[in-house]
Amino acid sequence: MTAEPAMKNDIDNSKTVLLAEDNATTRRCIKAHLELIGYNVLETVSNGELAVEMALQLKPSLIILDFKMPKLNGIEAAKLINAENPTPIILITGHSDDKLTEEAIEAGITTYLVKPVTKKQLVPSIKLAYARFEQFRALSNEVASLSDAMETRKLIEKAKGILMQRCSIGEAEAFKLLQSHSQKENKKMKEIANMVIDASKII
Repeated sequence: MTAEPAMKNDIDNSKTVLLAEDNATTRRCIKAHLELIGYNVLETVSNGELAVEMALQLKPSLIILDFKMPKLNGIEAAKLINAENPTPIILITGHSDDKLTEEAIEAGITTYLVKPVTKKQLVPSIKLAYARFEQFRALSNEVASLSDAMETRKLIEKAKGILMQRCSIGEAEAFKLLQSHSQKENKKMKEIANMVIDASKII
């Protein structure tokens, strides 16, 4: 195992992190950033298989995975972790495109960061990861299985994007708008999301 001991401190369990990154220099740098902003890095590992093993053993409140890692890449690792113990996950990648975004959503990844990762980037990204995970948990109450929840999340993300663009509102506001319409119409959020998507094709 390529692992570095976590700094011993009194940080509570709600701010614990597992970091998986195959580049030792990048791993140390991100670990230092996380500790400076008040997070307790429980473990750092260098490949996807170890990331899955440590995630299920330690159950951190947040997981950060590099996309390109030996044995399992970040998306493959995220799928295995979320199948057993859904957790807020941030993906680190060298590039961003629509295909990667869709694959990340399907794997249950809550957000991603494009390298190089800075301390300034981490703070809002972590907040977004936790917020999106809470949204996902709310969606999970509506569906029968994890796969259904993932499919619903894909639709919700698309509908949120449409509302954010059309209504000039933030992500949290877009989600609340979908949620309120779901309650008002007594329909599942998946149905409301589909309605928004269908309407956008007409307008």
